[in-house]
Amino acid sequence: LIISMRQAVLLPNAISYNAIISACGNAHEWQRAVVVFTEMGRNFVQPTVMSYSAGISACEKGAEWQRALALLSWMNQTLIQPNAISYSAAISACGNNTE
Repeated sequence: LIISMRQAVLLPNAISYNAIISACGNAHEWQRAVVVFTEMGRNFVQPTVMSYSAGISACEKGAEWQRALALLSWMNQTLIQPNAISYSAAISACGNNTE
């Protein structure tokens, strides 16, 4: 989708990336969600609190609690304030942990 947008001379923004990350999470494709999240930075699009929350939620749905916590930590390092959605998804990821 991002490649198609570029070919049509549409520049993806945080909103389009957030939608894709959320869609990947809803499809239980946490790996793709993380790849898309990573592409944001490579394409000079600043992740928002919603970007991080969508990524954390995708990791939670994929039972990837360590990655969810890593995103939450990274969020704090980039000075983006987590919100209730961010914390809730991270807590759910840890709660679903079988380790």
